[in-house]
Amino acid sequence: MIRNLHYIDTGFFKLDGGAMFGVVPKTMWSKLNPPDENNMCTWAMRCILLETDSRLILIDTGMGNKQDAKFMSHFHPHGDASLLNSISKLGYSPEDITDVILTHLHFDHCGGAVSKSESGSLFSTFPKAVYWSNEKHYKWAFSPNDREKASFLKENFVPLVESNQLEYYRESHPLWPKEIQVKMSNGHTEAMMVCEFNFQDEHYVYCADLLPSSYHISIPFIMAYDIRPLDSIAEKQKLLHAAATSNHNLIFEHDPLVSHKKVKFNDLNKIILA
Repeated sequence: MIRNLHYIDTGFFKLDGGAMFGVVPKTMWSKLNPPDENNMCTWAMRCILLETDSRLILIDTGMGNKQDAKFMSHFHPHGDASLLNSISKLGYSPEDITDVILTHLHFDHCGGAVSKSESGSLFSTFPKAVYWSNEKHYKWAFSPNDREKASFLKENFVPLVESNQLEYYRESHPLWPKEIQVKMSNGHTEAMMVCEFNFQDEHYVYCADLLPSSYHISIPFIMAYDIRPLDSIAEKQKLLHAAATSNHNLIFEHDPLVSHKKVKFNDLNKIILA
């Protein structure tokens, strides 16, 4: 049973507004998340930490800080928070984390999984944790297509294989935390893991990049990053219908202001924020 849910702030970064909202005109999306003079919008990298009686389960790890200045200049990371500081404020150390679930291996979701020493060597940020991906997605990330290869940085996940800490999710895996249910999503990237769980008699969905923010509730608001946008639309429709029907809490990983919300049907049977 999950005893506690913590939202882990790992800071903010910037992405092009057009890329984040796809075919939606700027005149519409700019009212939701106003861009700067370079058309860049600010986004969160919000992870969660779940406490059970015997485990500390971290879902996603943000961007981390090991990339060079040129890389960081493209994304403008900012804010006072970091992954480890946010965990430390809860009274925990990296050694306390037992499981790290990586929804997918894009750099802004798994960069904090691996750290770099002053000498330049790479090491697992959470030395006692089991890290979770899935075989289909890992193979996709290890041999990336041209569209996604800038997002799949091997230094973020290959060291986890080398340290023998990476496991592949399957429902029957004896080490998998049974409090977490996984639904695979293939619109944003191949075999992204959308995680669901129950806490205090409420159902929560950690949407990852299937629904990156509350601004993306409207069905046409699909990221240009998605490899299969029509699949993203179908998957998002299914997710939102279930959430509106069953009163689920949706956790938004990238929303700069809103950590989670419920949705509902309005008088026109359209799904909106509750």
